[in-house]
Amino acid sequence: MTSRRVKFTYSPALITDPLIYELSHKFPIVTNIRRADVRDTVGWVVLELTGDDAAIDSGLAWVRSKGVRIDLVTGDVVEG
Repeated sequence: MTSRRVKFTYSPALITDPLIYELSHKFPIVTNIRRADVRDTVGWVVLELTGDDAAIDSGLAWVRSKGVRIDLVTGDVVEG
């Protein structure tokens, strides 16, 4: 099992879509929200994803295909 931290940045049209829920149900990935900020014009969430490398890669490709920007995050965003 692998863990990766990523940041999803959503456009206004995607903010209300349950993409994190769908990600964890379409792929064998455990999602852990570490930090988030959602507003009317933009939303972002930092997630820790745990699963097999192939599942995480496939899941991230699926999220990208929905129009979400994905950036890798290093360090513990909650503890500083």
